[in-house]
Amino acid sequence: MSKVNVVFFSILIVVCCKVFAQTEMNCMISVSSPGMNETDRAILRTLQSDLYEFVNQRNWTDYQFQPRERIEASISINVSERIGGDEYRATISIQSRRPIYRTSYDSPVFNHLDRDFQFRYVENQPLDYADNVFTSNLTSVIAFYVYIIIGLDFDTFSPFGGTPYLEKAQNIVNLAQNAPERGWKSFESQRNRYWLVENLFNTTYRNIRQAMYTYHRLGFDTMTENLDLGRAEVITALETLQRTHRERPGSFLMQIVMTTKSDELVNLFTQAAPMDKTKAITILSEIDPSNSAKYRRIEREDS
Repeated sequence: MSKVNVVFFSILIVVCCKVFAQTEMNCMISVSSPGMNETDRAILRTLQSDLYEFVNQRNWTDYQFQPRERIEASISINVSERIGGDEYRATISIQSRRPIYRTSYDSPVFNHLDRDFQFRYVENQPLDYADNVFTSNLTSVIAFYVYIIIGLDFDTFSPFGGTPYLEKAQNIVNLAQNAPERGWKSFESQRNRYWLVENLFNTTYRNIRQAMYTYHRLGFDTMTENLDLGRAEVITALETLQRTHRERPGSFLMQIVMTTKSDELVNLFTQAAPMDKTKAITILSEIDPSNSAKYRRIEREDS
């Protein structure tokens, strides 16, 4: 083979590797800025593009994902004001979902709105991030939620399978304890990033993560083969959540789980047998009382 052909095939291999090598995330990024001037909106459009590359072109784990295995997610940033210079105040909404076996349905796994998001951004400057150092609030918050998404996704496929990635999120919280921005410290709120990872590793709430495995892998993933058996496993998961709730009611993690799952659970049990409907309504109304009216709709539907 000639030297030219060797070079050609070497380039081809590199190109093919780039085409077929898949990172973990398939995440839609949106940055909105209602009420801001056109100059700021143009800067934030660049931020949106930079964040898309930051999340979707970085390897967050050591696994090689196939295209169909990439984690579907969305991150929406709503910038309310430019505080001054290159600093902005915003909220950030994060959702993720995972496919259900042998269906076209994606089940929501994480759904959360974080109102404590203040960041600095200079247009066209690289978004620096490293796992072992706090470089900026912008990249640390985004990386934190990427690891939460990955960790919770892995939890749905194997019991506590997401622990290594949730530990990375926990490490970001630890590194951010001296950051001036809000959201990282225990005393600032009972519903922030600190308490999210605290709940995820608190032994009192350990069964919530176990329930998410039962719910998805043993419940929803089996429904194409046996709907009633799959629904029964979901009830088993709900009973696990109920026991955890009775031990320590009102946890932040439970609130997030129910925010994520309430609509799906209503849809699942509207067509269930009367006994399963009654059991689901009783458990759901206990662990998520703010949505009890929503759960009562289950009973009003014809089975």
